[in-house]
Amino acid sequence: MQIQVAVAKVPQYAVSESGDTLEMIERPQGGLSLVLADGQRSGHAAKSISTLVTSKAISLLAEGVRDGAAARATHDYLYTARRGKVSATLNIISVDMVTKTLVLSRNSHCPIIVQLGPDEQHLLDDPAPPIGVQRAVKPQIEELPLRTGMMAVVYTDGILGAGERSGNPIDVPASVGELYRRYAGEPQIATPVADTLLAEAIERDQGRPHDDMSIVVVAVAPEAPDDVRRLQLTFPIPPVMRP
Repeated sequence: MQIQVAVAKVPQYAVSESGDTLEMIERPQGGLSLVLADGQRSGHAAKSISTLVTSKAISLLAEGVRDGAAARATHDYLYTARRGKVSATLNIISVDMVTKTLVLSRNSHCPIIVQLGPDEQHLLDDPAPPIGVQRAVKPQIEELPLRTGMMAVVYTDGILGAGERSGNPIDVPASVGELYRRYAGEPQIATPVADTLLAEAIERDQGRPHDDMSIVVVAVAPEAPDDVRRLQLTFPIPPVMRP
């Protein structure tokens, strides 16, 4: 099998800095983890919070702390550091090579979508409050055996709320199911799903995202052609503002 990961994200319209932060790390005993956090509010203040959250979670995962425990400890850290006055959503997506499972940890009102086949979709949508505000917060955690054709889609509330102000809201689960069926036969599925879903969300906000938008797609594809690990990144640099 081959693990494919794709990330697509944009900041809120007319805001230079996204309040969403994504970090990735190789797990000590094999595999990888992705941590996606959305800080309260937007801009630099939100970025400071989400960076604080992802940095803490990544450091714990690097030490071998299990995902659920890392999520709880990150909540405790944010709650203590900011005295329970700021919140953040937190998602941890892990491919664990020890257990050969996909581990999904969620503290967010945005469901995690797991596509298991063309007409087989599973939602992680149990109540899972953001971290940082309530004293005791637990993540929703699900562990699924890795299998070819599996795809998980994690996103922030900029995607969830796309199109609501214009009366044309996005149905994220329906869109993910449609994109899965469209790209299932292609060599790469994660990247086109992430890119197309983000493009649809931006279009529904009439080209001006009303909130930070981030999407993470993790897909399990058939056997890889070689043993090479590859990572590609596209990072646009805004033009320099002159006085």
